[in-house]
Amino acid sequence: MAHATIAVLSGARMRTWTVVALLSLLLVFCAVYSITIGRYDIAMWDVWLILWDNVVPAQAPTWTPVQADVVEVVRLPRILAALLIGAGLAISGAALQGLFRNPLVDPINIGVTAGAGFGGTLAILVVGGGYPVLAAAFACGIGSLLVVRGLASVKGRTSTLTLVLAGVIVTAFFESAISIVKLLADPHQKLPAITYWLMGSIAATNYSDLVLMALAIVPPSIMIFLLRYQINILSLGEDKARALGSPIEVVQWTIFVAVSFISAGVVATSGIIGWVGLVIPHIARTLVGPDHGRLLPVSALLGAIYLLLVDDIARTATVAELPIGIITSLIGVPVFAIILRRTQSRSGWTHD
Repeated sequence: MAHATIAVLSGARMRTWTVVALLSLLLVFCAVYSITIGRYDIAMWDVWLILWDNVVPAQAPTWTPVQADVVEVVRLPRILAALLIGAGLAISGAALQGLFRNPLVDPINIGVTAGAGFGGTLAILVVGGGYPVLAAAFACGIGSLLVVRGLASVKGRTSTLTLVLAGVIVTAFFESAISIVKLLADPHQKLPAITYWLMGSIAATNYSDLVLMALAIVPPSIMIFLLRYQINILSLGEDKARALGSPIEVVQWTIFVAVSFISAGVVATSGIIGWVGLVIPHIARTLVGPDHGRLLPVSALLGAIYLLLVDDIARTATVAELPIGIITSLIGVPVFAIILRRTQSRSGWTHD
């Protein structure tokens, strides 16, 4: 029996490493290929040479200065932004789903995204943009999470169904508040900026925005990954987690704050980009199973690839660039409906 268990664990570990290796290669290929596409075509070999020139300067460049600017100034920041946002949102969704033992939970349906969206919208109306938007988005995101947590908690216990319903309530409130802000905004300047920003876009991303994203996404994602074994324990249920000595409240609030910070960073720099945290962890779970030691890195890779491909569609599908949030919603909503249907047909909400 012991040998069989070891063999199963070794097989799972080998499968995970294989999936990670393949996804990493696919990620690099998609990233470089994404730089080549657009209104100004650039060969993939030239992209490699331009990027390598930053490591080892070429003696006689075979590319033009315009090509270098297109690669390094125009396209590379948005490619890196897509990778960061996709990975961060996917990790957030996977962590929340493990925490609440339900694949239907993500930052959108627990109210964090709408709260952060209201904070960012209000900051744009009052001060314009920059770090105040991040601060306001984070404050309102964590505030909305506190409200949802308070509404969903009964005698210290949180029901998944109650949590989702509380998230719907808080989301509806903040969406109404966003409508009021839009009503008060200048229809010629602030309103178009707010409307386009809320639909989600990384078209105007520069390196300053990229630094802001990295500060908001990378440290919280690392924190969530460091808590991967605690998430595994909590996914067994609070009673079992307490019996195993897990610091439940500390782990929960650490993850809540980390997820809020990631959501706030995404909303502040790119607007509302939804459904990534719902769709991607579910796909990753089918590849490597529910163990968060494997699920989180695979979710991050899949999320990065997914949002990169969505961004490619957004900037090439039509003459006018589509907001990326619209495409993720068009894909995410039917996937959410399918997951919901399957969950109800199997066990419903009997495990709340």
